[in-house]
Amino acid sequence: MNVEYDLIDIAQTPPEDETARQYYFIAKARQYLGRMAAEAGRRMTFCVTTFGCQMNARDSEKLSGILQAVGYEKSSEEDADLVLFNTCTVRENANNRVYGRLGYLNGYKKKNPHMIIGLCGCMMQEEHVVEKIRQSYGFVDLIFGTHNIFKLPELLVQVYEQNEMVVDVWPGTDQVVECLPNKRKYFFKSGVNIMYGCDNFCSYCIVPYVRGRERSRRPEEILSEIRDFVADGVVEVMLLGQNVNSYGKTLDEPVTFAQLLAQVEEIAGLRRIRFMTSHPKDLSDELIEIMGRSQKICPHLHLPLQSGSTRLLRIMNRNYTKEQYLALVEKVRQAVPEIAITTDIMVGFPGETEKDFEETMDVVRRTRFDSAFTFLYSPRRGTPAYSMEDQVPAEAAQQRFDRLLDEVSSIAAAKAEKLTGRVLDVLVEDVNRQDSSLVTGRLGNNSIVHLPGDERLIGQIVPVHLDECRGFYYLGSVVL
Repeated sequence: MNVEYDLIDIAQTPPEDETARQYYFIAKARQYLGRMAAEAGRRMTFCVTTFGCQMNARDSEKLSGILQAVGYEKSSEEDADLVLFNTCTVRENANNRVYGRLGYLNGYKKKNPHMIIGLCGCMMQEEHVVEKIRQSYGFVDLIFGTHNIFKLPELLVQVYEQNEMVVDVWPGTDQVVECLPNKRKYFFKSGVNIMYGCDNFCSYCIVPYVRGRERSRRPEEILSEIRDFVADGVVEVMLLGQNVNSYGKTLDEPVTFAQLLAQVEEIAGLRRIRFMTSHPKDLSDELIEIMGRSQKICPHLHLPLQSGSTRLLRIMNRNYTKEQYLALVEKVRQAVPEIAITTDIMVGFPGETEKDFEETMDVVRRTRFDSAFTFLYSPRRGTPAYSMEDQVPAEAAQQRFDRLLDEVSSIAAAKAEKLTGRVLDVLVEDVNRQDSSLVTGRLGNNSIVHLPGDERLIGQIVPVHLDECRGFYYLGSVVL
């Protein structure tokens, strides 16, 4: 939206409509920031640091868009006048990383009287975390959660006007606030939220408690956003949700995810469609059929397994069996023969036995994943698994993890090797960070390719000969 902020009368009462209300507070924040910049004798800067998933990355683009609308310029974390951590709490090490980084920020703040430090995202939805911040990190200026990121302009004004920590964490919401500023990281691709929250309540997972219950965006809002992105140069979109397969169930007029995909497919100028994450229990025949005949949906499906043990899957509340998962993979591969299937696998869930672990290894060998994100179970306070008995000893869990990683890596490397010599389309995304004579891009199956080129190729989809496989990436050359 093109908004004339100088024409917004901030002497009036803030509007009730949430979108209009936040534009009102952007206008008000701009005045405060202008005075701060005049006092400092320079433009004020910001840095948003993202921890966690693609949902968080997309949220950070929205936060960055709001801060730029207020008048901040993007900067590094060390030099920024406003640092905002968009946090993740899926595993404990994510929390620990935030605490560690806060210690560094305190040193920067002592040298910069204008500095504002904010925390938002999933970690802030946990009461014990907020209390710890209050007690041990009193230099933090702003805390808010996942449900009210759209409220950042209003919260910033509170920070400017108050000389104390501002905390605004909502237990939940049914709101979906549209049409606020956002700043995409890439000009040629973008994530698009199609829904928020999760209703699955897997016994190990904190996400439903910190992201709230499922709520879907209206299809017309999603399609309008994608059309605007395409008009602005976007050729690839990633449809995002904690469980995209359950999209549409909360709408007044329900729409299936497959039906939404069919409508996205029709958008002229859009070249690639991706989506994540898919829950196996909701992957419908309708969706598989759409994937099989689509010309734009990338041949890549991320389908979290978590465990190959039906016994553990039941305790995890995953609502499928080992056999159902294997049958689903076979059905997908029949519809899309060259599809890359990736997954998440957890090791060390409470009560996991050697037999349970071997069931997981059996699925890995039979499914032959193109890659897998493997991780050790991390107890999360507030989940049913947190208080379960029979926790797996750390040494045993680590040994299993190492065996799993070796198996996954070996299979993935062998599968990747089979594409060597093929000519496939690559979306060039960036100049290679290690070698500036190369650029880096992705195949439709999400594999990384490095090839000779410069920044003029960024954003283009080009045919590339895959010259050499290096295990988890390719070296290639453009086919002229």
